[in-house]
Amino acid sequence: MAASLRELRARIKSVNATKKITRAMELIAASRIIKAQQRAQQAAPYARELTRAVSAVATYSNVDHPLTSEPEDPKRAAILVVTSDRGLAGAYSSAVLREAERLGEKLRGDGKEVDLYVSGRKGVLYYSFRDRPVIDSWTGFSDTPTYDDAQAIGEALIGAFVDDDSEHKVDEVHVVYTRFKSMLLQEPQDIRLLPLEIVEGEERPDTSEVLPLYEFEPGDAEVLDALLPKYVQSRIFFCLLQASASELAARQRAMKSATDNAEELIKSYTRTANQARQAGITQEISEIVGGVNALADANAGSE
Repeated sequence: MAASLRELRARIKSVNATKKITRAMELIAASRIIKAQQRAQQAAPYARELTRAVSAVATYSNVDHPLTSEPEDPKRAAILVVTSDRGLAGAYSSAVLREAERLGEKLRGDGKEVDLYVSGRKGVLYYSFRDRPVIDSWTGFSDTPTYDDAQAIGEALIGAFVDDDSEHKVDEVHVVYTRFKSMLLQEPQDIRLLPLEIVEGEERPDTSEVLPLYEFEPGDAEVLDALLPKYVQSRIFFCLLQASASELAARQRAMKSATDNAEELIKSYTRTANQARQAGITQEISEIVGGVNALADANAGSE
């Protein structure tokens, strides 16, 4: 009984130490998520207005740009999977990877080969463990992405799309990331990044809206050559910011759940330890009483 009581006390101490760690990680994620959420919200108007500008330029110009041209018979597609660098974020990375697997199966069903590009160590480890080839990967910035990170990713994907001499030439580029909707809701999504679907969804200009007339200097092709890559990079940056806020929200929620579970486990172990201690005391009292009674019976028999 004493050994069991010591074991329970050791477990309580161990769980209490784990609880302090999870609580600290919860507070760190809570303090960082506000800034990440603000960055994502601040990037949204820029991405929206850039989309509107590019929509008008590409839609009402006569230039046939490589980034907006639909291939006649697409044979290969690239998927950029945005995961996290660290764990302890619940099902955040696994949900993105499931969405990427679903998209990959859909593209293969359409007769297209799939090349994988991965952002985040969790995605890299996932595919390396399964011996799945990854064309390129980027790690170390999942919770605090910068525009330079998005630029590096964008250049690699644009190069694979427009370079006909590349061994990894693709006809489509898709991005799978987690969209931050609220502290309690983050949804994995996939978008087709290339060729550019510029006029789409809620960003489509209203037919009754008077669009501006553009004069291109030095020319239509030069403006699109400079503008469209920046548009691609800005969309990737927006996806990274959304994924960053989603990762921190998922980590805060997971660490809060772990802290609550640790508290419940401590209560359970404490209750069991108290019962074991009381059972030990009761047994000792019973042994003392039994010894006293046996001694009294022995003295009575000797008389």
